[in-house]
Amino acid sequence: MSIANLQEKLLFYTRQKSRINLQLSNIQMNQLSATRSSATKQQEYNQKLSALYYDEDHGYGTDEYSEMLLELQNDHEFEMASINSWESELELQKENLETQLNEVSSYENTWQKLLQTNIKNEFAYGGTGSK
Repeated sequence: MSIANLQEKLLFYTRQKSRINLQLSNIQMNQLSATRSSATKQQEYNQKLSALYYDEDHGYGTDEYSEMLLELQNDHEFEMASINSWESELELQKENLETQLNEVSSYENTWQKLLQTNIKNEFAYGGTGSK
């Protein structure tokens, strides 16, 4: 295979690696966003719990307290389950892209070695390819 063809293959794999790395960066930013959302939702939940506990009309010790507490807990669990599902999906995408990146890197290394061998053989003294 000619050197130009090998270089073209190498450029193709380099471009693939760049594309995958960009997607990985986007996923990591989304994971950061999910973590931040989770922390924000937890903080909001804690504030609502505190407000409910000290509420004069529906606070601790009233008949409505247990009912409102249960509703608040259910809403919070639903929101957290949604965020956890999103985080799990992002983790799966990340693992898939990391596998692709390893595969492309392996191909790139193979083609790079082949290119080096071809260059060495073509420019060896007398064209014999001796070492």
